[in-house]
Amino acid sequence: MLGAVMLPMAVLPYWLPGIVIALRVRIFARAGGADGVRVPGPEVPAEEFKRVYGHPAADGRSRGAALSDLFWYWLAPGPEVHQEHVEPGPRYDDVAKTTRRILAGISREQWTELVGRCTRNVLDELTGGRTATGGSGEHPRTARALHVRLRDLMMPVWAEVYYEVVFREPCPRHVRNLITDHANDVVDSIKCLGLRHMDRRARLTDHLRARLADDPPPGPLPESLDRREQAYYLQGTFFNTAVVQMSEAAAHLLLALATHRDTQTRLQAPGTDPDHLDRVVDETLLHFPLFGVAHRITSGEIPREGREPIPTGSVLLFNYPEYQGSQGLAFDPDRWLDPDTRPTEYIPFGVTANRPCPARGFALLTLRVAAEETLRRFRLDSSAQHTRSLPNRGPCLLTPRTDPAAPPPRRPRVRLAVMRLTDRWAAVPRSLTQLVLGAYMVHDARRQGLCRAYFGASSAGPAPSVPAGR
Repeated sequence: MLGAVMLPMAVLPYWLPGIVIALRVRIFARAGGADGVRVPGPEVPAEEFKRVYGHPAADGRSRGAALSDLFWYWLAPGPEVHQEHVEPGPRYDDVAKTTRRILAGISREQWTELVGRCTRNVLDELTGGRTATGGSGEHPRTARALHVRLRDLMMPVWAEVYYEVVFREPCPRHVRNLITDHANDVVDSIKCLGLRHMDRRARLTDHLRARLADDPPPGPLPESLDRREQAYYLQGTFFNTAVVQMSEAAAHLLLALATHRDTQTRLQAPGTDPDHLDRVVDETLLHFPLFGVAHRITSGEIPREGREPIPTGSVLLFNYPEYQGSQGLAFDPDRWLDPDTRPTEYIPFGVTANRPCPARGFALLTLRVAAEETLRRFRLDSSAQHTRSLPNRGPCLLTPRTDPAAPPPRRPRVRLAVMRLTDRWAAVPRSLTQLVLGAYMVHDARRQGLCRAYFGASSAGPAPSVPAGR
């Protein structure tokens, strides 16, 4: 009898999180509304994914979708001017054009220098300014591995990068803290790991409003937005979405290298193809796409050959992980060498015809630079579970690389075994927290109805401001 009770408890971290995640998915599916059309799914197969996604009628973003209330809840205040949630029209055109101009104001050489410098800044803080290349601050020959969470390590890097992209000057430390506090709060709430903390968001908003009043950036800002909305635009587009997405992408890339030692070793070997890291980036984004489900609302019928047209007002739920179909595939960067094995169902930055990621021209380059700087200084090891949503934030051991004459340090097997066990058990309370907070936030978002109220009021008069939520 005792054994029958103890066995399920012993394997608890292996079966409970999966069940809880399945329950949470069902809750979010209900939040999407009964009219959601899954793509790919029974009504729209995978082979129609890109054509339907890129159709001009698949252009609605927020209005008319129950799921929008939840995203606006997470992104408030200011979701009505967030580039991903502005409805098509002159305001969206103005906002999107401004974002492209800000990003295009930096050359590829400047992007490389900027990301490399900001990565070194953060890694210097991690090691107390010591380097792995010799000199008075050289690492000891048997340096101890540092335990980090990769998303937490990378987030200050991208906070510094995008502050300098916008304001064309280095990011002060206290402002970097404002940005990372805000970005962490947003991504933790989206992953249902914690409730929103509006004071963290308000502090960054207040800083941006004061900065725009006294010393605006040298580049353009959307002319269709007032000063308050411009602060929300910068906060949402650059200091939320850009910082969060690039931090997650870099964490996925480094964790993939940490869990696939052969790939990491190959990158460090003399004579390795310099393009191999690019293939590792592609393989990482194939297995761990940054987007889960993107929803669009049809403004007209979408005709299809041999099938009924997709009706006006349909909510299309584009599922990136399911479309890319990497589940069960081995991690093999060399698949990108051969056109016959190169995946065709791969859209890491969306579809060009329908709001693609504005940083798609620089994201791969900058990810490569951040990874190269990290690998130059550290060997990465991890035994933590690697999932697309990355709720564990990427536990990893960083062992400083010593001088070439020193023997390579041993792999910290005991610490990796402890990490594996700790990570598995931490998933139990974390998944329960996500279930409870996810259910609460879905309920509270539906109750507040920020998107629904905004468009309901704007149809009767001037568009109102969206309340900050709780």
